[in-house]
Amino acid sequence: MFALSSTALLGLALLASPTDATEQVPLPTCEAGTRYIELYADAPSKPPEVCIRPELTLNLLFDAKLARVVVEGRERFRRVKVVEDTLMLAASEALHDGARVRVTVYFEDGAAPSSATFVLVVHPSQAERQVEVSRHERTVASLRQGEQQARAEVQQCREEKARLQAECGGQVGLMGLIENGWLDEKDIVAHVITLNVTQRPGDSLVARKVISYRAVGPKGRGRVAVKVKLFNPGTVAWTPTGAALVGAKQEALTGLTVWPLEPILPGRFRNITVEMNATESEARGTFTLKLWADEAGDGGVTLDGVTFS
Repeated sequence: MFALSSTALLGLALLASPTDATEQVPLPTCEAGTRYIELYADAPSKPPEVCIRPELTLNLLFDAKLARVVVEGRERFRRVKVVEDTLMLAASEALHDGARVRVTVYFEDGAAPSSATFVLVVHPSQAERQVEVSRHERTVASLRQGEQQARAEVQQCREEKARLQAECGGQVGLMGLIENGWLDEKDIVAHVITLNVTQRPGDSLVARKVISYRAVGPKGRGRVAVKVKLFNPGTVAWTPTGAALVGAKQEALTGLTVWPLEPILPGRFRNITVEMNATESEARGTFTLKLWADEAGDGGVTLDGVTFS
């Protein structure tokens, strides 16, 4: 472990250059809180996609009792349980990021539509834990709940935007880091963890050097970052499109950014830095870093054993 003498370089990457880092957009889009899906008998459409993560339970709540359920690749699920109008599913580690599984439910009451199909997508970092499915118009109470949830999410986004603007819109360089409280007696600490992490077989990139960073900010906030020196042994260029840092309980840290989003040419090296929010307590433990290059979450690198000092 060592304190960086070139703290300003990391600070500039974390705070003073927000336009150079692109906020990660989840693929596919995953909704927070309770998700509502309405089914229509006379309007056939593409089956809804639902985000899942291995070992996390998904609850599908319907407006009628279920007669039977057909799960594609049932052996890859740790739990499939039907209780009247509720379907509980928990995927096992056998389902990898980007995998898509079709689930079809058949209703007992015979009303239209008599069945419904969903596509469960294993997302690299997010999961939808509860989905309410209705074949009829939603109740006023349900609509109000959804509206309140949407307003809360918008307010959270506004507060996060205001915080980032306040932190990044003033002084830059060392002065900006000092004014924002990111440079004090605790400083920014880095740890070379190359020998501590393990790479999974089949990755399309090779990690040659891994450094983790942790900064303690004002009011208990903090940020962590991982810089990876990647080598592309393939024959085509690789461009990062997304990333996730996932904890032991499958939770993902928020406010994630990846920089730079530039291709790594065949036979070449490039440093990729992933940054996210983390309080001191959230930064404890062991994480898995994932970088991918397509919407399915494939074609990248997965590093287990990432830690922050």
